[in-house]
This record gives sequence, C-alpha cells and structure tokens, in this order.
Amino acid sequence: MRHIIIICFTLFSLSNIQSQQVQLIQFSGMILDADSLDPIPFSQVIVKNTSRGTSADYFGFFSFVAQKGDTILFSSLGYKPQHYIIPDSLEKNLYSIIQVLQKDTIELDPITVYPWPSKEEFKQAFLNLRLPSTDYQRAMQNLEQARIKAKFQGIQMDAVANYKYTMNQYQTRLYNSGMYPINNLLNPFAWAKFIDEWKKGTYKKKKGP
Repeated sequence: MRHIIIICFTLFSLSNIQSQQVQLIQFSGMILDADSLDPIPFSQVIVKNTSRGTSADYFGFFSFVAQKGDTILFSSLGYKPQHYIIPDSLEKNLYSIIQVLQKDTIELDPITVYPWPSKEEFKQAFLNLRLPSTDYQRAMQNLEQARIKAKFQGIQMDAVANYKYTMNQYQTRLYNSGMYPINNLLNPFAWAKFIDEWKKGTYKKKKGP
C-alpha cells in the first residue's frame, strides 16, 4: 500500500510539472508608433510586478519566455505606457503580437523671457551695441583693396575684363593639364593679342600728374 501511494504521488508530481511547463510560451512581437507605424527602438517589455522581461531591438522587435495570463507592460520614452494580457487559453507555446504606442505630448505653460529688467536698460544696450562686420562689408573692403592694387599697377579692371581673364586662365589650365606648359613665344594667338594691345596703346607709359 505504501508503494502504491508513493507511485501515485510521483505521477501526480510529474503531471503537475508537465502542466507547469506547458504554461511557458515564447512571447514575441513588434512595437510600433501609432501614428506613423514606424518601429520604436529599444522599448521596454516587462512582466508586471516582476523583474522578468526584455528590451526591443533597433527595429522594435522583442522576444522572451513568458507565462500564460501574464500582464505585459510596454513603455518607451515619449510614449504612453500600454499593457497586454497574454491569453491563458493558448494551445501553442508560441505567441506573437503587434503593439502600438501613442505619443505622450506634454504641454508646458507659456513663459515670457525678458533679457533686460527695464525698457530703459534695453534702449541703452541697443544704442551701445557694436555689431561685427557683415559678409557684405567684408566683401566691399576686399573689393576696395583689389581696386587700389589694380590702379597702382596701372591696370584698369572691370567686371567683364576680370571675368574674361579668369575664364581664359581656367581654360588654359584645363588645356595644359597633364602636359608641359606651352611656350607663348611660339604661340601665334599670343602674338596676335600682343600686337592688338600694342596698337591700342595699352603698353604706353603713363605720364605722371
């Protein structure tokens, strides 16, 4: 009789253990933004009132072992927390869901920032303000220096001539790329330009004042 009791107790224990093992499931899913349906990376997935759980990956995917009937809490910074109860009537040990989270918008009371205690102090600071040079002012200063230098060298530069000279130099560099520089003593175009400039009197020495 004693052996029969021991055998029955052992069978009951094994059945109880097996039933408990069946309660464990692989719980997985995706966590998405309710508005855009974009994945919410690194969200927290925790079983309520326990320390069991996991974190979603960069693509919002999570997976861990849970039990039937567990209450799962989903949370992420900037979103309202949500909970989900795993059904206790599942027949399989695999269960997946798609959980969406609503954005948690926090509205703060408006404030007005006054940089100066009074209008009089603001007016005084505004009148004494010395703004730094703007890009336009620096450009005008550079152009003034270029104009003085050009005049000192006896070259009258304008926008059209400067553009033609720059494009000519640019085309020359492209043409001579990968080759030895061309000797202008044998360049008929250079000689034609020299003769034309000489006829115009460009190289005449200017008389002093």
